Amino acid sequence: MNTPIAAPLAASVMEALARYDTATICNAMEIVAPERRLIGYTTKPLLCPFPDLPPIVGFARTATIRSVVRSKLSPAEQAKRRIDYYNYVGTGFGPRIVVIQDLDGADIGYGAFWGEVQSNVHKALGCLGVITDGSVRDIPQWAHDFQVLAGSIGPSHAWVHVNGFGGEVRVSGMTVRSGDLIHADRHGAIVIPIDLAEKLPDAAEVCGRREQPILEIARSADFSLEKLKEAVKRSGEIH
Repeated sequence: MNTPIAAPLAASVMEALARYDTATICNAMEIVAPERRLIGYTTKPLLCPFPDLPPIVGFARTATIRSVVRSKLSPAEQAKRRIDYYNYVGTGFGPRIVVIQDLDGADIGYGAFWGEVQSNVHKALGCLGVITDGSVRDIPQWAHDFQVLAGSIGPSHAWVHVNGFGGEVRVSGMTVRSGDLIHADRHGAIVIPIDLAEKLPDAAEVCGRREQPILEIARSADFSLEKLKEAVKRSGEIH
């Protein structure tokens, strides 16, 4: 009898991380792992057609696509690869976030893998959203509450096909391996090392407390440079 694979992180920690936007999680990461200030997150703009959706937190399912050239596989082999890909995406611990790299170089985004069908299929497979440097389409018909960060929006499939899955990918400057913990929202996405995840909610609270004195005076009708200096000093004393 097969023993189910336990998720590497408690659901309560996942829920706590989802209470913060991705920018705040990046701030918190600067506290708990300052050596990661230049790595582990998206660094190039991605489109977010649904900016009002809440942050998503899940484990990565990675894949690569191409669309400017035909697949070299036969139709039967292509169908098998698609089913194998769905099996990969829909199994293992969750929730899951799909991270797909478009390998078409200067033609990235030429053809859209993602639209009405794939967003609904992947949602049914237990995914919360997709992060891709490729293109997406069918925005009005997109799966409800399924987040997307994409490189572009375009009308056609072209010759789009899954090139491979389960390996390391790089999307918008962020390197992701299968199973990595991802936090994403309208700002972008970040990879969270599992061993740091439990520390981030407390660090996020510290970030908020440090900002509060500065925000209060900046928004006050009694603002002055002297009061700002005092607020900055108080902020620096909060740990």
